Amino acid sequence: MKNTGRTALFRRAGAAIAFLTLAACTTQAERHLLDGPTQAAVAAVAHAQTSAERIRADVAWLADDARAGREAGTPGYDAAARYVAEHFASLGLEPAGETGWFQQVSLRTVRRDAAAAHMSALIGGEAVSFAHLEDYLIGRPPAAAAFDVTAPAVFVGYGVTDPQGGHDDYRGVDAQGKIVVAFAGAPRAFDSEKRAHYASTSVKMENAAAHGAAGFISIPSEASEARASWERIISHADSPAMSWVHPDGRVETSAPSITATARLSAAGASKLFAGAPLSYEELRAREADEAGALQSFDLPAIVALRGRVFHEEAQSANVAGLLRGVDPALKDEVVVLTAHLDHVGVRAPEEEGGDGIHNGAFDNAMGVAMMLEAARRFMEESAPARSILFLAVTAEEKGLLGADYFAHYPTVPIDRIVANVNLDMPLVMYPFTDVIAFGAERSTLGPLAKEAAGEMGVALSPDPFPEQGIFTRSDHYRFVEKGVPSVFLFLGFGNGGDKVFADFMREHYHKPSDDLTLPADYEAAARFAELNYRVARKIADASERPRWNEGDFFGELFGR
Repeated sequence: MKNTGRTALFRRAGAAIAFLTLAACTTQAERHLLDGPTQAAVAAVAHAQTSAERIRADVAWLADDARAGREAGTPGYDAAARYVAEHFASLGLEPAGETGWFQQVSLRTVRRDAAAAHMSALIGGEAVSFAHLEDYLIGRPPAAAAFDVTAPAVFVGYGVTDPQGGHDDYRGVDAQGKIVVAFAGAPRAFDSEKRAHYASTSVKMENAAAHGAAGFISIPSEASEARASWERIISHADSPAMSWVHPDGRVETSAPSITATARLSAAGASKLFAGAPLSYEELRAREADEAGALQSFDLPAIVALRGRVFHEEAQSANVAGLLRGVDPALKDEVVVLTAHLDHVGVRAPEEEGGDGIHNGAFDNAMGVAMMLEAARRFMEESAPARSILFLAVTAEEKGLLGADYFAHYPTVPIDRIVANVNLDMPLVMYPFTDVIAFGAERSTLGPLAKEAAGEMGVALSPDPFPEQGIFTRSDHYRFVEKGVPSVFLFLGFGNGGDKVFADFMREHYHKPSDDLTLPADYEAAARFAELNYRVARKIADASERPRWNEGDFFGELFGR
């Protein structure tokens, strides 16, 4: 319930005292990080009169050209991290990183050496060569500097093993010491989010390693080519991949034993399946027309894969601030609000005269601004029963890396984290009337989200594009993988939202045009921030801890 004016005044005074106390306890190095022009920018936001004005000011600062696209590991990102830390401090949150506000994440950038790429095969006694960037794209192992593997090849359908559903593409084949070849995607009979989980390359690689494979090759399906053409894939061949590094120096990878990997074009796959029991074209037709009913078999090919990569190391920080709960029985439990702070940085201009800066105004300066506004709302109201952790994460655009690092090395005990509410790319360009609550139907978070939305006259709508598996594609999924029920709110398709989404994805997603010139509706932004606050507040004050629904796929797979 909202405080009276007097109680709110005491609350703000207490926050100010807490801030002074924290400042007195902060190390000299931490104070230095919070010095400089960020303080003036944050102070200006604090003087704004409305939620919409504050969100506008935060987005303007974070998406300014001076931040150079906030790519993880760059000075532009570091400046944005200091800005968020300054906000947390000014609101009176407690530092909740490993060193003050920050949790440093060690990152490894991996860039392929195209000149060293090699793929060939001995098929039915005949040597067959494959052209790099035409027939295949060589992989980028995060832990090994080079690889050289020659082994028999085996086709394994999608490369999926689902014990719960009784599906096993490795049934009847021996993959030990072989290079496995698998279609992109997952069985069409799986529901959308289960399919998205098993379609993950990292999940497939882990499964291949568990079956003793020496290498992994992905081949395109009709659906995967519709999502990303070969021309689009190789246009990013020079772009680096990224992984994170454990404190003991190990590089995080799903399959450490598999270093030799490649991705084939349709032309390359056709070459590889020459002389096989079924041609690539026949298999692809079956994959498209028979609901994924594929039979695995040995290929009459011995494949050679060689490659080399260049590694570079970088550091980038998650930023964490804590509001402690007050209920004696619940205060040690934590609700985490996340928003990724990074974007994709600076790339070659897409048009003559362009600057190439990918400002990421909606993706995800807007989400961070809303998280900061939600934090302000918590500080204005009565203290929650459970504690709230506000977490701005790095390297989401590189594969949810900052969230993954935090999930592995949380700054609060992982078994005390009861739920995650995630903010990512809210396209607030219109007065929304409905929202999609990805993941809400999988746990007891669903009724809470519906209740919060109903209080604001907002409807909950079903997933309009289940085939895209959105639930697995943002930072909340790293919490799901640790068994934490999570919800990701996205603006619905009512009142023109479908056109806004389609236009943004076609014209502005991961492009320099996602900048401050786009027509944001900051009143809608304030309303969406309020909705996320209300959902988090209901979770924080609920008498029972959130739990997965009986029989839910993710609850069964990851639930604690």
